[in-house]
Amino acid sequence: MSGETQAPRVVLSWSSGKDSAWALHLLRQQDVQVIALLTTFNAAADRVAMHAVRRTLTQVQAQRTGLPLWQVPLPWPCSNADYECLMRGMCERAVSEGATHVAFGDLFLEDVRQYREKQLHGSGLTPLFPLWGLPTGRLAEQMIACGVRAKVTCVDPKKLDRGFAGREFDRNFLADLPASVDCCGENGEFHTFVYDAPIFTSAIAVQGGEIVTRDGFVFADVLPREGDPPVDPGLCGTCQNGRIVRSDRGSVFHRCLLADKDDHFAKYPRLPVVRCVGWEPL
Repeated sequence: MSGETQAPRVVLSWSSGKDSAWALHLLRQQDVQVIALLTTFNAAADRVAMHAVRRTLTQVQAQRTGLPLWQVPLPWPCSNADYECLMRGMCERAVSEGATHVAFGDLFLEDVRQYREKQLHGSGLTPLFPLWGLPTGRLAEQMIACGVRAKVTCVDPKKLDRGFAGREFDRNFLADLPASVDCCGENGEFHTFVYDAPIFTSAIAVQGGEIVTRDGFVFADVLPREGDPPVDPGLCGTCQNGRIVRSDRGSVFHRCLLADKDDHFAKYPRLPVVRCVGWEPL
């Protein structure tokens, strides 16, 4: 219909941590279409830069969101010129695929925001900051209350005791933080890996691994945990009409909203769904 305004098409900068996960949660409540997650990896270590999360686990995160993962391998060491060249190429890809915006999980650091705005200037892409200005103490509490589950994968020992590495990001963690440390680690005090969140079709089974000190930081490895794999939801995992319902016991169900108005659809379909006339992509 002519005259209609098309919803923004957004690529989300995905760090594998809680802030980018919450940014996706908020974006999905707005009139925007998130089309992909964008992650930079240290090519030598095959891990997310700074967060030190394994590439394979980041790929599982993307699968749980139902979104493609655009991967940018960074050389190590990586100069600023090399980084900006690689990101320009990714911006060109985003524009060619119809993206209009790039979203970031930044909270309050003005210099970081200004840098991102400068890098996107003239690219055809507009920066979005869905978490900007939110009080970080309240934000951290809200994330936890709404089901974000994360492990601390990196600690800067100059700002936070190394004993926090590998801990669960929960209310006890927040209570133990020194007053000088931001509750969301926005000043680089710590970084996280999210293994469950409202945006995931199911939780990722993980376990803690080795804790090492490298390049002035303390890194806590996260490993996939052996056990029964979660049920593949199939098309339900990437459908606008699908909703994840969690019981008080922690069981996860996939509910079809179309069943509310059309009894041809099962309210809780048998998984995995491989064919559905009502499927609408996220």
